[in-house]
Amino acid sequence: MKKRLGIWLSALLTGLCLLAPPAGAQPGPNPGPAYSAIGQPQPTDDPARIEVIEFFSYACPHCNDLNPLIHEWAGNLPRDVYFRRVPVGFNPFYQLMSRLFYTLDTTGDVGRLDGALFAAIHEQRLKLISEKSIADWAVSQGVDARRFSEAWNSFSVDSKMKRAEQIARAYKIDSVPAIVVDGRYLVKAHTLQELPDLTDQVIEMRRAERKARPAAQK
Repeated sequence: MKKRLGIWLSALLTGLCLLAPPAGAQPGPNPGPAYSAIGQPQPTDDPARIEVIEFFSYACPHCNDLNPLIHEWAGNLPRDVYFRRVPVGFNPFYQLMSRLFYTLDTTGDVGRLDGALFAAIHEQRLKLISEKSIADWAVSQGVDARRFSEAWNSFSVDSKMKRAEQIARAYKIDSVPAIVVDGRYLVKAHTLQELPDLTDQVIEMRRAERKARPAAQK
């Protein structure tokens, strides 16, 4: 019990240190560009479209605040843009949440329980800090216990977590939420409310770049 509590407190304190507002700037008008360039552009899953990645964690209070905004935004994307989410594993609690994301994705419940999971952690203050407490919560939300256990312990979920860690390292993500456009630009904002509109601006810029460049350079 003490060990679990220690993980929880360590995760909380680490989160408070890591989770600065996007771009880590002071509130006020944004005088600079809406983005910073990724040092080494990364490949995307579908080169024919513009990819937007949200790096996040269910443990992150800023991600919790952004979640309804980003879901509303993602529901109105044009056809040439697609959105995906990559959980980060900054510490043991974040790693548990990453495993939970991919487990619920495997069971087909991530969309249904996404908001409920944020609420469980940040509003209800449930201590989802072990496989048992997490599984009990999932089952209470209607997830089949056997399917959940099989997915949680699966090679597929292990592989997806490792891949997520590799992607976050490649982009040098050290705080969340973080939005990256087409493997090339990190969106910079002073407030969470700005992020969707600024992401649209960076998407439009990237769309123009794609049209201006030969296919071999896209």
